[in-house]
Amino acid sequence: MRQQRGFTLVEVLVALVVVALGMAALMETMGSSADTATWLRERSFAQWIAFNQLTLTRLTGSLPAAGQTDGELDFAGSHWRWRQVVTSLGFPGVERIDVMVQPADTPLDEKHWMATVTGATGDAIYPPQLQSLYPDPGQTAVSASSQPAPVAAQGSQSLDDSSGLAPGDSLMDSNNGQDAGSGPDSGSSSSPGSAPAAPVTL
Repeated sequence: MRQQRGFTLVEVLVALVVVALGMAALMETMGSSADTATWLRERSFAQWIAFNQLTLTRLTGSLPAAGQTDGELDFAGSHWRWRQVVTSLGFPGVERIDVMVQPADTPLDEKHWMATVTGATGDAIYPPQLQSLYPDPGQTAVSASSQPAPVAAQGSQSLDDSSGLAPGDSLMDSNNGQDAGSGPDSGSSSSPGSAPAAPVTL
C-alpha cells in the first residue's frame, strides 16, 4: 500500500504569507476608497459653504468693501472656517470675490484650502431692457391700461367719406334744399300737406 504525503510546514507557512499579503493589499485599497469618499464628501460641503457665502454677498445689493473677511460656521455636523477676499477688476462698479473654505478643527493652512470659489459682483448701470428677460405681469397690465382707448365710431367716418360730406353736414344741404328721397329725376313727389323731411345729420 502506497503512503500518502501531505504539505510540509514550510509550504503551509509560504501559503499563509501569500494570503496575508493579499489581504493586506485588499484592506489598503478599501481604506483608500473610504478615505477618498470621505474627502469628496467634505469637499462638497466646503464648496456649498463657499457658494452660499458668495450668494449672500451678492444679495446685499451693494458692493462689498475691498479686502479680506474671515468667519466660521457650523454646517453638516462640522465646524468650518471661511475667508472672503474682495479685489477690484479695474472696471468701475465690478469687483472679484474669492471665497476659501476649510475645516475649522484643523490648523489654519494659508496655501491649501479644501475648496475655493471665485465670482464677481457689481452695480454697473445697464439698459432697463436687459434687467430681466421676463417682464413683471403687473407692470405689463398697468402699461396696457394706461394707453388711450381706440376710437370705436369708424362707421360714420367711412360714410362721410363715401358720400362726400364733411362731418356735421346734412343731406338737405348737399341737395340744395331738396329732400334726399325726391330728386329731379325721381318719379315720385311728396304729397300736398305732408311735413317736410327733417334733415339727417351724419
